[in-house]
Amino acid sequence: KSCSNFQALSFDAYYQESVNERREEQYRIRRCKVIFYPEDDTIQVVEPRIANAGIPQGEPETIPDDPYSVHRKAFVESMQPLRPYERLDKLKQFLDHDRHVLRFFCFWDDTESLYGDPREMVLNYFLADDTIEIREVIPANSGREGTSCFLRRQKLPRGVVPVPLPGTVTDRTLLNVFGHPQRGGRYILDSLKMGAVKEDFYTDRDLTIGASLNVYGRKFLVCDCDEFTKEYYRTKYGLTDFTPVKPSISETSISVTRENPPYNGWGSEEDSLANCKGLIPVPPKADFAKFMSKDKRGFDSFILRFFARMVTDNPLDRDRLFIISCFLSDDTFSIFEPTTRNSGFKGGLFLERRRAKKPNAERFSTQPPDYYTPHDLYVGAILELNSFKFELLDADEYALRYMELHSNEFPYSDIHVIHDKLRQFAQNRFEELQTFAHNQDPDGTGTIGYHQLKCLIDQLTGPEHTLNTQELFTLGRFHADRPPKEIQHGIVLGLARQTLRKAAFEDFTSLLLACRQVDAEKTGEVDSETLRRISLAHHMPIPDDMLGAIMKYSATQNGKIQYESFLNQLNWRCTHMGVPSEVP
Repeated sequence: KSCSNFQALSFDAYYQESVNERREEQYRIRRCKVIFYPEDDTIQVVEPRIANAGIPQGEPETIPDDPYSVHRKAFVESMQPLRPYERLDKLKQFLDHDRHVLRFFCFWDDTESLYGDPREMVLNYFLADDTIEIREVIPANSGREGTSCFLRRQKLPRGVVPVPLPGTVTDRTLLNVFGHPQRGGRYILDSLKMGAVKEDFYTDRDLTIGASLNVYGRKFLVCDCDEFTKEYYRTKYGLTDFTPVKPSISETSISVTRENPPYNGWGSEEDSLANCKGLIPVPPKADFAKFMSKDKRGFDSFILRFFARMVTDNPLDRDRLFIISCFLSDDTFSIFEPTTRNSGFKGGLFLERRRAKKPNAERFSTQPPDYYTPHDLYVGAILELNSFKFELLDADEYALRYMELHSNEFPYSDIHVIHDKLRQFAQNRFEELQTFAHNQDPDGTGTIGYHQLKCLIDQLTGPEHTLNTQELFTLGRFHADRPPKEIQHGIVLGLARQTLRKAAFEDFTSLLLACRQVDAEKTGEVDSETLRRISLAHHMPIPDDMLGAIMKYSATQNGKIQYESFLNQLNWRCTHMGVPSEVP
């Protein structure tokens, strides 16, 4: 067959037809389709049907009835009941509310029965088929085990009904049967439902907060519901009050408070208490999340170090100095005594790392002991560790900065609290404070010393409301006049090499080839922006500020950088890498 047998060309066309019988129109536009068949060069014109076109037609002719069709129609209608059957359409409800569940929190007071107690329940109402499921909330050590299903998913009747016989409760009521079902038998349904068993079940309209439900003779009180249920009742029924109902528990119920046994002296208090909670001895659980978040990471040690002295009347111990370290990962403390020549003390570790108890705590008590935490540390505080009293005299830079950054945990390092405390004493005394500051600064530098600041605060607040040492440190550090510190080039290079070594970066040959490709004039120098772009393209793991500081020191007078010398300085394989002693 030729391929033209299956081809046709279709064109949209119209023609104008004159209308002489109507006064409203003189002509009419008729739209049609012109179809051309290439196989035999024939044309077909098709006009689409238009409703109420107004084209004059002939008078309609009546078609006579077929006697056999009329007989069959009358016979079929005689088999249909006068009242139509009730339509059971459950598909729409299922499609609209599938996986939509109303959740209610119920309470069942079973204290009146023998060995009964109050029990909490969760009632789930499934909107897809109006069924109810009840599950029990079984608390720990309640004496009840097994499944939590209290009532399987079913329709819940309002009252207690007798158990029906098999076949009594059905969706349809069978009225009569004619003939054998396998040999053309027929049946008729009872459309009037005269013998149907009427049952009344709980629906979503009956479930409200504060309502009482009869669950097969048990009285359930609806106390609360979840957010989805509240939104459902707010949208469908317009309810706005969802105040939870507190159940009234019978006075006969006895609440037992667990009392821990006293410490037996073996191991730590936490270890002995963990052994009392089970037959198999297990170690106490540590706060692993706190350990992971505050363990050492890079240069962030999470260790607060304080310089302290021993508070004692013994003249030999009065001048001894110590370093108290607090480890934030587990709130442990360690004390180290620096070696001092001709002091009579050897120095070294004074207290190994452990948790420190607060004084005046009973040794064999049923309550857990109270330990020192990092929140108890501030400059000027007095700690009693193992019957030795220590006064915190100073702290290192990391500890002071950490407490200032976490001022919500260390209130004495919160500069806003300190300003608010001083502001209430400085009202209407501005001229007095300004005169004192001018007298303490005779050279007119605009600054005063720390001791002058302390005298000014004492004069302002008085001895009763003066700031403690930690607050004075925070105030002085916040308003300190710090000259810009010059960064040492060797320290920055050492940190850069250490960063590259930890990241195992050795692609210096590719960096050198990329720089030579950019250097078209073979001068051995490129500008800093080009070198920065090449370093980023090769994923050099150096922070941008550190890379900029190294480029600044390596730049020549014309502002360009000798890239071969620059890369040799960063190559940790060829250059001796000294670990910097301090971090700028």
